[in-house]
Amino acid sequence: MGNHVPQTAATLMIKVYRKIFPAVKQELAYWTKRARQIPDEELRAQALASIHTKRFHCQGGAVYALLAAGNWKEAIRFIVAYQTISDYLDNLCDRSTSLDPADFRLLHEAMADALTPDNTVKNYYKLRTEQADGAYLADLVRTCQQVVKQIPTYHFIQPKLLKLEQLYGDLQVHKHVAVNERIPRLMNWFSQKYSNDDALSWYEFVAASGSTLGIFCFISYALGGQMTAALSKDIFYSYFPNMQALHILLDYYIDQQEDEREGDLNFCSYYPSREKMLERFIYFIEQTNHCVQSLPNRKFHEMIHHGLVGLYLADGKVRRLDSGDMMTSVLLRKSGRQAKFFYWNVRQYHRLFG
Repeated sequence: MGNHVPQTAATLMIKVYRKIFPAVKQELAYWTKRARQIPDEELRAQALASIHTKRFHCQGGAVYALLAAGNWKEAIRFIVAYQTISDYLDNLCDRSTSLDPADFRLLHEAMADALTPDNTVKNYYKLRTEQADGAYLADLVRTCQQVVKQIPTYHFIQPKLLKLEQLYGDLQVHKHVAVNERIPRLMNWFSQKYSNDDALSWYEFVAASGSTLGIFCFISYALGGQMTAALSKDIFYSYFPNMQALHILLDYYIDQQEDEREGDLNFCSYYPSREKMLERFIYFIEQTNHCVQSLPNRKFHEMIHHGLVGLYLADGKVRRLDSGDMMTSVLLRKSGRQAKFFYWNVRQYHRLFG
């Protein structure tokens, strides 16, 4: 099973640079062209900004397409469209002309509809001033629907996909309301949704809910013809909460200065100390490594996990953080040789290509 999947960091990076990134670039070029045609000035600005500043989300997520065997291009088509919805809606809510939770909820119905091929697209902008997007969001949704319609075993994964999507949508609603309401809403949501309060703090649970990696893993395996009910269960518990928490906490870690400047929530700021934050990052690295051992293509998932550490720590923003050098040194050491390989590889890529 899965002999097409890279087994070493070097072969993974060769396939990423030669196959995955060019295909992602092509998909993003199409959606950039569509975004430029959006009639409403504000919606157009946020759509273009989300692609320009967050394209690495699509690049990182698209690595999962290597699990899709001959259907890897369809996997990338889904991943880029779905991640573009996520980043676009995040921008609309972050820089919003609205603070209405019902507006945010309706916007994020697009992500549930994208995973439900029989759903009809709707006016996701109904509760906000800006309306005219030239069917940009609807076409992103339809693109995802077209891909999942092709998957014979979709019934194995759809309930778990929708569970992950619901957590993501709930998070986006609660974190974008009026500033004084955000933390009480998020803490209340955590207490309702997560019973094992010894394992995660409320802000770690929130972080785990904000990742799309599990969804991309499900879709890619299913497109590759490998999905079973047992594998579906294993993927869910391998990715949520630990892998997804590690992913988003790293994302928040590198964005601390930017989020403070913009007044955005950053869940790394809720750790009582840098030492505690480091301790918990190590915990998630160790737990993630343990959880992915049950999956087929175990080495691939280990590389994704190590790649996350290397990718984020290689970002130039880390070196501007007071704790950057210390965190980088300790986390790379804890993650091992592959994380260091990805770290230096990505730094070289940034140096050469910006």
